[in-house]
Amino acid sequence: MLWPKQIRQTFKSGPDREIVATYPFRSACPRSVWTTLIDRAQCDLFFAGYTNYFLWTEQPQLLETLRRKAGEGCRVRFLVGDPEGRITQMRERVEDNPFPVSTRIRITLGNLAKLSDVPEVEARYSADLDGMNHVSLSVFRMDSEALVTPHLASAVGHDSPMFHLKRMASKGLYGQFVDSAEELWERGTPVRA
Repeated sequence: MLWPKQIRQTFKSGPDREIVATYPFRSACPRSVWTTLIDRAQCDLFFAGYTNYFLWTEQPQLLETLRRKAGEGCRVRFLVGDPEGRITQMRERVEDNPFPVSTRIRITLGNLAKLSDVPEVEARYSADLDGMNHVSLSVFRMDSEALVTPHLASAVGHDSPMFHLKRMASKGLYGQFVDSAEELWERGTPVRA
């Protein structure tokens, strides 16, 4: 009653204040948003997409950037699905895409192999029991901001919506999504060299 409707719509005061932007598709998020968030991160870069392959094509200098970030003390982590795993095979049947999920994961693994001499860059496969949870949610954390994609039924990642979140509260949207990704990381297994 104290705040007119116009003010309430202009100034976020509830849980939605953590929402910086929304995109109807991950592919609608400008490349510059990714670049800015990655460049600005100082402590933690966590890429918890099931394949993460698009990062290597949309961020042309990603290898050099990750190497530099790691050298500056930033922890860099990748959580991917197992390219030989049961969930990956199931997802390939669902998507029925000529660019299979296992190939997309292998693109990430190939690029990560080029960073094998950088100990601050870690990679894990999500645990078999977590596969269904991981394949349906991508969380990309850059310090206190995250880009989150809840995957829709048979849509590939770039056709699913994306939220740009910024941590504003300990139990907000940002925390829920990032905590979920951290759980997947904790149960994951190291990527085999």
